Amino acid sequence: MQRALPGARQHLGAILSSASVVVKALCAAVLFLYLLSFAVDTGCLAVTPGYLFPPNFWIWTLATHGLMEQHVWDVAISLATVVIAGRLLEPLWGALELLIFFSVVNVSVGLLGAFAYLLTYMASFNLVYLFTVRIHGALGFLGGVLVALKQTMGDCVVLRVPQVRVSVVPMLLLGLLLLLRLATLLQSPALASYGFGLLSSWVYLRFYQRHSRGRGDMADHFAFATFFPEILQPVVGLLANLVHGLLVKVKICQKTVKRYDVGAPSSITISLPGTDPQDAERRRQLALKALNERLKRVEDQSVWPSMDDDEEEAGAKMDSPVPSDKAPTLPGKGAVPESSLITFEAAPPTL
Repeated sequence: MQRALPGARQHLGAILSSASVVVKALCAAVLFLYLLSFAVDTGCLAVTPGYLFPPNFWIWTLATHGLMEQHVWDVAISLATVVIAGRLLEPLWGALELLIFFSVVNVSVGLLGAFAYLLTYMASFNLVYLFTVRIHGALGFLGGVLVALKQTMGDCVVLRVPQVRVSVVPMLLLGLLLLLRLATLLQSPALASYGFGLLSSWVYLRFYQRHSRGRGDMADHFAFATFFPEILQPVVGLLANLVHGLLVKVKICQKTVKRYDVGAPSSITISLPGTDPQDAERRRQLALKALNERLKRVEDQSVWPSMDDDEEEAGAKMDSPVPSDKAPTLPGKGAVPESSLITFEAAPPTL
């Protein structure tokens, strides 16, 4: 353990040294608030449902709850989440868009979580859900990062045995957290934060994130039903379409618009808003990589003839009789074309 710590510190230092200002600032804020918790009570930085809404209106907690951690392992998860987002998402989006994504997800998690506990209080009249529950930590942003990775590199394999792709990791982790909650090993605010992080990040990336060719991502592989197993996708897709139609009617979401380029020289070009050229290039590279791997496997399985086989084949050709110039003919028939596999001979005359 002591030998591994210096290497881990050196590796982490190298990552942070090449990171952007946004990633460094978020990591520094997480460490600062964690150290501050040893000196003062940082409970006022977490979202408490009873204090978020009027008359208290602790609005600042929407910006600070995602950076506040109380345990060292939570700090490690938070830092790892920010670093992964900086390494994988920031090159595609830019530092400013990563900061916007972080802010949107955390504010949405705070608002949705507080509203959910408010509804729970209205159903149970238990004040614990208003003034004892504290929503904080990076699990909400972790859910958002996993959804973004599903969008950008969902075909990548995380585990080979058993084979697990990035596209199924968000729901697998949600199921794991649900099992931990049922076993009373996890508190409900953590599960709520992760779940609302999944939902809010998908809504933002699906409908509102700005691209060079519009807003959102209307690709089929990023539909809401694709987060669920295939057996449930038809039912989930039907419900999702009904909800989307309702949101379009109240003008919260925009209806999908198709553009037809009839002036294209070869054929009609159909483009959807939110489809980015980087995503198309990523899919092209993945297809090329899969093709190269398949060709390599075919070459490895094929057996190339050796020099000895070539010599034996040449000797066999020299020993074989030289074929005649004319092809054999049958009585009453024309000349039969030569064949390297089948030979013809004249039938004996009948008596």
